[in-house]
Formats: sequence, C-alpha cells, structure tokens
Amino acid sequence: MPELSGPTSRPIVWPLAGSIAYGGDYNPEQWPREVWDEDVTLMRQAGVNLVSVGIFSWAMLETEEGVFDFAWLDELLDLLHSNGIAVDLGTPTVSPPAWFFAAYPDSRVIDADGVVKGFGSRGMASHASPEYRDAIVRIAGVLAARYADHPAVVLWHVHNEYGVPVAEDFSPRAVASWQAWLQERYGSLDALNAAWGTAFWGQRFARWEHVVAPAATPSTGNPSMKLDWARFTDDQLRECFRLERDAIRARAPQPITTNFMAHQSWNTDLWKWAQEVDIVSDDHYLWSPDPEAHVALALSADLTRSVARGRPWMLLEHSTSAVNWQGRNIAKRPGEMQRNALTHLGRGADAIMFFQWRASRSGAEKFHSAMLPHAGTSSRVFREVTELGAHLALLGEVQDSRVQADVAVLYDWESMWAQDLEWRPSDALTFRERMRTYYERLWRDGVPVDFAHPADDLSGYKLVVAPASYLLTEEAGANLTAFVAGGGTLLVSCFAAAVDEHDTVHAGGFGAPLKDGLGLTVEEYRPLREGDVVAVVSADGEELTSRDWTEDLALAGAQPWATYGAAPAGGPLEGTPAVTRHTHGAGTGWYVGTTLDVAALAPVLAAVYADAGVTPAPTPDGVEVMVRHGASASYVVAVNHNETDAIVPVTGTDLLTEQAVDGELTLPAGAVAVVRTAPVRPGTAENFGGPLSSEELAGLSDAALAGS
Repeated sequence: MPELSGPTSRPIVWPLAGSIAYGGDYNPEQWPREVWDEDVTLMRQAGVNLVSVGIFSWAMLETEEGVFDFAWLDELLDLLHSNGIAVDLGTPTVSPPAWFFAAYPDSRVIDADGVVKGFGSRGMASHASPEYRDAIVRIAGVLAARYADHPAVVLWHVHNEYGVPVAEDFSPRAVASWQAWLQERYGSLDALNAAWGTAFWGQRFARWEHVVAPAATPSTGNPSMKLDWARFTDDQLRECFRLERDAIRARAPQPITTNFMAHQSWNTDLWKWAQEVDIVSDDHYLWSPDPEAHVALALSADLTRSVARGRPWMLLEHSTSAVNWQGRNIAKRPGEMQRNALTHLGRGADAIMFFQWRASRSGAEKFHSAMLPHAGTSSRVFREVTELGAHLALLGEVQDSRVQADVAVLYDWESMWAQDLEWRPSDALTFRERMRTYYERLWRDGVPVDFAHPADDLSGYKLVVAPASYLLTEEAGANLTAFVAGGGTLLVSCFAAAVDEHDTVHAGGFGAPLKDGLGLTVEEYRPLREGDVVAVVSADGEELTSRDWTEDLALAGAQPWATYGAAPAGGPLEGTPAVTRHTHGAGTGWYVGTTLDVAALAPVLAAVYADAGVTPAPTPDGVEVMVRHGASASYVVAVNHNETDAIVPVTGTDLLTEQAVDGELTLPAGAVAVVRTAPVRPGTAENFGGPLSSEELAGLSDAALAGS
C-alpha cells in the first residue's frame, strides 16, 4: 500500500488503500455473543470493510484500576479479521469507569456556576486532572502494546469528539493549570495586564494566584480573558490527545486519528489539531431545522478537507437517518443518506462511516438511527445501507484523488471565539451566519472552495473571501494586503479586522490592518433594529435589500460600488458607500459593509469573479456537482437534491451503472452519479475543464498541499 506523509510529517500507510472505507462504530459489548456472528454476516452483506471498536469500553477493558480483561476484545478482533473487516481501534478515554470517579472524585468537571458534574454521561472528567492523565496514558499504552501487531487493526482512534459535551472545566486543578499556562504565555503580570486591558473596571492583577478563571460574574466578564480561556481550554484538550497519541506511537505503527466536528465544533481550533493527527477525520450530523442542511454538510466537508491541507480524510461518523439529540429529530428522506455520503466523497472523503452499526436498545442514544436499525434487515434504511456499500465498492479508483480550488474562504476559530462573546454591537451578526451565507453563495454559483487561515500562504488562489474576520492580527492583515498587491482579489465582509489577538481594537480604528488593501476604514458600526431593512443600490442601478447591519465607511482610495438608497429605505446613511472596490498594487480589494443575504450577494460576487478571473459553473438549483482529480482520470460526483430530474453536462463513464455518458447525464430526482472522465483542468467550467498537460498532471498532488 502507498505511503503518504500525514499532517504530522510521519510516513503513514493509508487504511484500506485503493478502497473507499465503509462502516461505522461497532459496540458489540451491548449484545450477547451470539449476535456478533449475525453482525459480521450482515456487515459482509452490506459491504462493510472497516469498523470503529472500543470507543466506550473502558469499564469492560479495565475492570478495576490496573486490572485488565481483553478476552472479549481478542475474540472480537479475530472474528472481524476472519471476515475481512478491518478495525479502527479506539481508546475509551471519553468515558472513564465508575471506579475511576469513586477513587478520584476531584477529577470531576466543575462548570462556570460551580456545579460539580456527576457520573452517568460521557466526557465528564477534568482534563487537568493528573489522575485522569495517568489513566488515559495507561489504557492507551496497554491497548497499543497488545494490538500493535493484530492484522485487523489498521487505524487508532483516540478519545471521541474532543470538547463534546464538556470542554471547559473550572475546578481548582484547572485554574492552577490556567495560571501556569498564562505565566508561560505572557511571562509577567505586566504583560498579562496590558494584553487584557485590566485597567478597565479596576481588574488589575498583582499576584499570579489572584488570576481567576472566567467563571460566572455579576455582569459580563473581561473579553480578553475569555478569549485566552478558550485558547487554554483548547490547549488542555490537545495536551490530553498528545499524551494518548504518544503512548500509542511508542508501541504501534498504524496511523492515529481523532474525530473532529469541523463547522459544528466550537471548542477546538482544527488548524492546530490537524497538525497533531496522522489522518484527519470528521463527524457530521445534519441540523434538522435547516431545510437545506446539505449546504452546511458541504461546508463542513470542504472545511475538513482544508484542515487536512488537501490530503485524503475520513468521514468517521454520520447518521443513516434521524439523530436523537435535537429538538425535533427529522428522519432522512429516501436516498438522502446516499446523497449525504456521496457529497462527502465528492469533497475529498475516502471513508464513509456511521454512528453506529446496530441500533442500541437501551441508553441515551436508543432513538439514534443506525446501519442496522431496530426494524431489522427488511427496513428501507438497511436496504439503502446495502446499496450504498455496493456503490462504494465500485469507487475504489477514486481513493486518493484530490479536490482543487481557485478560491479560498478564510476561517479562524479564534476569531469565532472572540466575535461570539458578549456585548457586541448586534447579536444578529454572528460568525456562523456570515460564514454560511457567503459559502452558500459560492456553493450556488458552483465555485469550488478551500478554507484557509488568514496567515496562510494564499498565493495559489485567485480569490480570497473573508466572511467573518472580526479578529485579525496585524500580521494576518499584512498577509492579506500582500495578497492583493500581488494580483489577488480579496472580498471582505462587514465587522472585519475590528480587534487584534487580545480582542483589543486596533490602533487606527476598525479595519486598520486592511486599510491599504481595501482603501478604507470604518468610522462607526450602525446595526439596525430587528425587522428594519435598508436599500442598497449597485453601480448599475440594481436595488438590493439588507438587514441587521450597516457601517459608516471612511474611504481612503476605495470607490463605491453600491450605496445606501434614498431615505427612508436607505436610512441615515443615504448615499454613502455600502460596497466598495479598491485597486491596490496588481490586485483588487472589495468590502461589503452590510449584511446582504445569499440572493443579494449574487451581483456582488459576479463582479468579484470578473475581477478575479474565476468562472462560476452554476448547476440547476439543488444540483451539486463536485470534481476530484487523479493522475489518470478525473471524477465528477453529481448529487440531485431535487424531486425532479436534472441534466448535468459531462462525458465519460458512470462508475455506478457502468454506462457511457456522452455529453449529458440525466440525473433522476434524488439520485447520485460518479462519472469517470478524462483528466480535466481544475477551476474551469467548460466540460469541467480541458485536457491537462503532463506538467499539470504531475503537480496535482503537490498543489493540494499549498499553504500547509
């Protein structure tokens, strides 16, 4: 099997190279032994070739402190291997056993209100607890030593969904770790006081032991402290991951992952986390209240591929139908599971897996869907599971092909942490709302995107879009300005570059780090009352509607592209710039100082695409077309989310039907297709590109790693 260099630069062997991994979490400890044989028989019928095992099994593996029972796991791994099913072996550290909390009650989490969290859920141990850290190293090391050479084990899975459901811990041990973390970060109390602006409200600290954690306070707390607390919490979680990872690495050669939650994650900075794993993996669950949740799914998939820096990644969990933890858990429609799966595949996933294999009869997740549901093998869900397995078995050649994009969308977890703190100008303007709005416009325009950090090397992109860059360091601002000067096109949304890394307003005012690249700063934020709208009139007279947010812009070279309309629809900013365009060096900087929705962004993006030399490739509304590029072929993945048939222009061979496609693919309502076509040039619209040159073919894999 081919070796590749993971984000940690450790040579790794990709699990099931040459195949798309298919399966899910398997929890046989919930079932009598005779059920296991039925399970593996049905797994083979469904096309399962990889399962995740042991994630919640600590109490069964270490029955008392230092006392281990591996007999059942030995038997299970042998059974799976004899049936041709590989194993992603988990460390069970998300759920410590009852004996652990009985022995070490101080290892329990304390929340911001001082409430001690009890046993009976998951993720309830303090990550600052030395006893917990000792215990996770012990169980991870013992598992690795025992199963390093087991032929079934092709991957290690550390913990589960770090930060969910508990990340923050306000216990005395966590506060002590916080104080030590701050001393290392700042070096002196003078530096900490300056960074946090503690002169405000008389918050100055004179001793390290007086530095508290940002627990519940009478009014809103210090935002700079809260931003650092988010960083500290993320670092604590990552330290625990590294402890387990290194215990495994010392004993076992297989690659190591942990399951991220991409756009659904709040507590973990995945740009940093992706550097710690050998293979990036993600869990994604549709948000039922969203009638177009497949757009958010696409966003998460693109984001996961991007933190993996274009390398192959794994969808380690999603659901066959409804989940159990939302207010209204909506079942998936017929075919929706396959549409979700193929969208992940089209956006770079080389593993399609679920939580879980067999539906639990008891416990908190008994109403969560599964590959083998309570209704059994005669159910629609199991039929679709089997059909998906058969389809993925036909797509092995797609594995290790790459997605290419000319457009980058900036995504920074630290900016999200800062923007979503209290006492901002408007609670209607959030990181996630703007990110979804701009991404959806690009999605509807058929423009492939990567995500990138504001400090990344962006020179390989034609267009960079910053939907939500509230926090922007001076260094990142200089990076974006240099991108424009070098010939790039930059599109920045409102409330950008307001503060630095300490949540302190920049010297020079709002937007100062981007003044040269955008040709403006912001004099004043002017959010609107709920329900109010303003008219925005473009240069060619098209009237757009905005709501929630406006800004009073101070131009320093930028030219208005759109202005606020006549009162009352234009409000007090009548005639002033709403959208601007600025030439800087060889490139162009655009600024949108108001909250346009997806439809209103269409003419703005059309003008931006023209500046950037980006050609959109819109498809019929509700039809998603993705392209993965390999050295000898490209693969067009088409997904029809509509209830009517659609036509997709493509020439090649449909791998799912083995039928030739000559110029037009008829895609039935709700259907999917994967078409092998000649190698095509990324980023062009006509026939998904033209023939690739030999030099372009040779550079495909390397290009995906740009910015890493």
